[in-house]
Amino acid sequence: MATSFDWRFPYAAQKAPVLARNLVATSQPLAAQAGLRMLLKGGNAVDAAVAAAAALTVVEPTMNGIGGDLYALVWDGTKLHGLNATGASPAAWHAQQFQDYDAMPMKGWDSVTVPGGVAGWKALSQRFGRLPFADLFEPAVAYATEGFPVSPFIASVWRELADLVADQPGFAPAFLPQGRAPRPGELWRFPEQGRTLQAIAESGGEVFYRGALAEAIVAFSAQTGGCISLDDLAGHEVEWVEPLAQSYRDFVLHEIPPNGQGIAALMALGILEHFDVAAMGLDSAAACHVQIEATKLAFADLYAHVSDPRTMRVPSSALLSPTYLAQRARTIDMARAAAPVAGAPAERGTVYLTTADASGMMVSLIQSNYWAFGSGLVVPGTGISLHNRGANFVLQPGHPNEVAPGKKPLHTIIPAFVTRDGAPVMSFGVMGGAMQAQGHLQMMSRLVDFAQNPQAMSDAPRFMVGPQDGSLSVEQHMPPAVVDGLRERGHRLEVSPTGHLKFGAAQLIHRLEGAGYLGASDGRRDGQVVGF
Repeated sequence: MATSFDWRFPYAAQKAPVLARNLVATSQPLAAQAGLRMLLKGGNAVDAAVAAAAALTVVEPTMNGIGGDLYALVWDGTKLHGLNATGASPAAWHAQQFQDYDAMPMKGWDSVTVPGGVAGWKALSQRFGRLPFADLFEPAVAYATEGFPVSPFIASVWRELADLVADQPGFAPAFLPQGRAPRPGELWRFPEQGRTLQAIAESGGEVFYRGALAEAIVAFSAQTGGCISLDDLAGHEVEWVEPLAQSYRDFVLHEIPPNGQGIAALMALGILEHFDVAAMGLDSAAACHVQIEATKLAFADLYAHVSDPRTMRVPSSALLSPTYLAQRARTIDMARAAAPVAGAPAERGTVYLTTADASGMMVSLIQSNYWAFGSGLVVPGTGISLHNRGANFVLQPGHPNEVAPGKKPLHTIIPAFVTRDGAPVMSFGVMGGAMQAQGHLQMMSRLVDFAQNPQAMSDAPRFMVGPQDGSLSVEQHMPPAVVDGLRERGHRLEVSPTGHLKFGAAQLIHRLEGAGYLGASDGRRDGQVVGF
């Protein structure tokens, strides 16, 4: 059954929700329109999601690219399916190549793992899609070949982030051809990217892993100091996985299992369930405090125990054990902020979009190049910007997430899905690095404890806990009484402008009673919900 919610919109908002029987919500309007075109063409929610995802690599290249990774959750009408399309590190990586680093590098070849996103698109289409795979790329190819006016938010981020990777091979010719980032409203064309997307469309993605594009990636790697091989690319396989689940009151949050950080959202939610958050009051200092403390505990365990599941010494089931989470909840002091450390459970893992169609299919999908266009490396003549997910490995010897060959790093990108009594309620995500797990927690509390509607949930003020140091930032529209109350509890916090990148951006689709959905797009981005 779907849930009912409060239809009021108590926060200042730039956008209104969209209600329809078929919806697409993405962080960039042209990508949303790409998905809508597939629905109007007779496609389903998966077709719309893949088309929107491909288009986002063109119209929002600061956040994702053809050389990125992907996760997805698909409700097929009766069951939830999980897809892990993230890639492993090159087989030739070895400990000695990182011995001169104090931490994993954020750019260059020593941060590049095998890109899995293209294989993810194909896997989704092959298993659930209705339209021919090649049809899904028509909007993306057109945007790249014919050009599109750059939207305001993307233009501002492009300028800011390009400076971080402008020194990397291939970047400036690809993304700064005039020696600068494009301005808002300026026409951007990238024909090389269009040809690459067309080749992927026609080959079903094979050209990226076993054809001319794979050869181009490997040749560029050999010329510029990398070690990724044809075998690395050809050996990549997606994984269909059973989503993890955590109940919260009478709702259930579903996340992709490790190597993603979704388990942190589930741990924090399991801790939060031991507190009567609703009684604390909406947007109260107490409600924020307990969520912050639960987040800190979850992050401590995430960074101590979670990695490629093949190297985890603590299984996910132990981290999500009700007994263990109750024990962690008892460490929270409602009067004082704490600096939590990892627990010891019993031993024995960006752009976001969501779609839904009239048949009942819903998709929660996230893909990313990670930090500042990714590694900064762009394969000449192809428009393939390579991600830097290897930066999420650690160098600490013996750590579950220690860098190693043929291994998947801990990922920050996570899609989410909510059910109630076995029926779909909401697909959503909050893109933005470490903001994602705690964003999921905040959205769940607003949905379950306070019955807020998705647009209000998205517009509401957010907090952001630094994942490693426990630092705290809150948005400027957080009520002053909450800010004061958190400081009184010992939180050292920074008040940052609403909409700052670190607070992420949400897209949400909520199933309505009867037929149809309500979709919300975050006002912190250029995004849009469209439907019919």
